[in-house]
Amino acid sequence: MSRVVVIGAGVGGLAAAVRLAAAGHDVTVHERAATVGGKLGRYERDGFRFDTGPSLLTLPQVFADLGTALDPVPLDPVVRHVFPDGSVLDSSSDPEVFRERIAGAFGAAAAADWTRFWRRAERIWRASWGSVLQREVSLATLARLSWRVGDLAAIAPGRSLRALGRRYLRDHRLRMMLDRYATYTGTDPRRAPAALAAIPYAELAFGGWYLPGGLGVLASSLLGRCAALGVTIHTSSAVTAVRTSGGRVSGVEVAPGGEVPADVVVSDVDAAALYRDLLPTPDRLARLTDRSLAGFVMLLGVRGATPRLAHHTVFFPRDYDAEFDAVFGDPGHGRRARPPSDPAVFVTRAADPAVHPPGTEAWFVLVNAPRHGTGTGAVDWRRPGLADDYGTHILNVLAARGLDVRDRLAFRETRTPADFADATAAPGGAIYGTAGGLLRPANRGPVDGLFLVGGSAHPGGGLPMVTLSAKIVADRIGPA
Repeated sequence: MSRVVVIGAGVGGLAAAVRLAAAGHDVTVHERAATVGGKLGRYERDGFRFDTGPSLLTLPQVFADLGTALDPVPLDPVVRHVFPDGSVLDSSSDPEVFRERIAGAFGAAAAADWTRFWRRAERIWRASWGSVLQREVSLATLARLSWRVGDLAAIAPGRSLRALGRRYLRDHRLRMMLDRYATYTGTDPRRAPAALAAIPYAELAFGGWYLPGGLGVLASSLLGRCAALGVTIHTSSAVTAVRTSGGRVSGVEVAPGGEVPADVVVSDVDAAALYRDLLPTPDRLARLTDRSLAGFVMLLGVRGATPRLAHHTVFFPRDYDAEFDAVFGDPGHGRRARPPSDPAVFVTRAADPAVHPPGTEAWFVLVNAPRHGTGTGAVDWRRPGLADDYGTHILNVLAARGLDVRDRLAFRETRTPADFADATAAPGGAIYGTAGGLLRPANRGPVDGLFLVGGSAHPGGGLPMVTLSAKIVADRIGPA
């Protein structure tokens, strides 16, 4: 039996704790916040309940062997897409239904294009699932992938997601819809690898799901499993350093509490924070400069009903590239990042009566945003008045797109990238750590006995990916 310390009680950390405790290890979790869940945050006010992190569960099979008591409800549509010309497309997890919806909205030629793209996305998914997403990945393992000629051709190294969309999709609205999936990994579709076509395939082939009561119940369920397996969880307990001896971990330093010995340390904090603060590792930190985008969030208590909205609705801008130019800036040409003036606006509104009082709705409104900071590629989100002014601007953008809710608000609260950074210790409030790509920080650390899980490590962000990272690490550590 190994003494395992898990740093951070996000979904990745809790899932790792469950797996390792079930394998017979003595597991302790230290979480800096007062509650568990990490980026899977929850907030309640005046009878309203909000998920402040993920709002969609995909690949439910990934959670099946964790012993969590989940009762996911399928969503149809998975997402409602509202385009600048007023056209609307509802995505479906039934490929034939979705093809018919595309044909009805955009014509038979667009539906045929999507069918061709879908076949390619399936090949990418199968190659990714078999060779990348369920195992440790490094430059060496990716090099071995090159021997699988069919897999390599499917993944199309060197091609961007934008380029892949333009190859298969002639309708600009379908291209815009595909571009949005790059933001699921925090990156720009013009630079995101074509391999990210696996994301829409996973979402639509296996469905999008909602957990009654909000996705925060996943954290509660994992917490219950930890308790049943004898995992010790300390909240309001910040790990300040990873201790090593003789080239391997020996424990962690905790405030308050001092040093806690460990044979194995599993880090569920952002890789940049780990290698900057907890185990200073300049060479690894230097590779983590390409940070993901962040998000500007409004939590709205809304009076009345809004039939136009699905569970998830995205309102696209006329110029999507202008949004990415604003979010990421162009440091090479001295153009600073800035809050986008005409962004895509993502609205989540659950019909679940458990999350809002009768006669009201709880809206989670998300806009892609630059990370918090002072450099060329960041914005100082603590500048007085910025959050409130930008929130008002986003409400005006929604009104201009036909969704005017300004006179129906019971309350409005904002969450900026600076707030997200404070709440989750994600540097700059970057949602996904390092932006996009197949080579995220490895699951094994630079010293023996140190492992990484969570959205900043391989295989990436999103609830199923961080849960897979926990499985990769638990399998590597093995039984007691």
